[in-house]
Amino acid sequence: MTKSIFTPNALEGETVVITGASRGIGAAIFEACLKAGATVIGTATSEPGAEKITAKAKELGLKGCGKVLNIADRVQTDAFAAEVEKEFGAVSVLINNAGITRDTLALRMKDEQWDAVIETNLTGTFRLTRCFLKGMMKARKGKIINLSSIVGMMGNAGQANYAAAKAGLIAMSKSIARELGARGITVNCIAPGFIATDMTDALSDDQKKALSAQIPLSRLGSVGDIANAAVFLASDAASYITGQVIEVNGGMRM
Repeated sequence: MTKSIFTPNALEGETVVITGASRGIGAAIFEACLKAGATVIGTATSEPGAEKITAKAKELGLKGCGKVLNIADRVQTDAFAAEVEKEFGAVSVLINNAGITRDTLALRMKDEQWDAVIETNLTGTFRLTRCFLKGMMKARKGKIINLSSIVGMMGNAGQANYAAAKAGLIAMSKSIARELGARGITVNCIAPGFIATDMTDALSDDQKKALSAQIPLSRLGSVGDIANAAVFLASDAASYITGQVIEVNGGMRM
């Protein structure tokens, strides 16, 4: 278990939106932000997923809830942002974590596999970010954190669509960071490496050993490693960091 280095009030007074918060990395970030004192709205693509997020906040006795959102749906995205701002006020931290994969070799990749990943992982993230920019600009403060991937920096066979979307997030983040720096808004990316999740749990021991052999720290990362980086970037401790990619990969890419 990764220990948090942050005090309970690191995000006190902040209103945080996290997409894809029902499991894995998103769920860990949701819990970490709650424990850091923020009011946190997590999203899931289904009602049961949203209810699971709300239940976690209630279990911890902290201020948060889950809401349904498919970021590939333009109409739903606009309605979600309006609902959140009406209910909770201006969002001060947006953590774009939601994403999908449709892996196959480029030669076999269908247009719909390419389009689905780009629409969700890149275009949907842009649209949701745009929704909350006016509130942040008016407040002259805000933190936007986009979950990219080591794959977006070094590529991966069978993931041309995913790699393109994650690389696009990095370029998009740097561009928006340049546009909004004067308004007190920072925009950064986290690029996880191989992280232990329910997907990697399905791998055999030999497969896990092969992955670990590529990592100087000789282990897969934990979701807590990513959550700690997210809380850091969302906090005042990172107020002079913008347009950067924080790689959390155990030294796999140096």
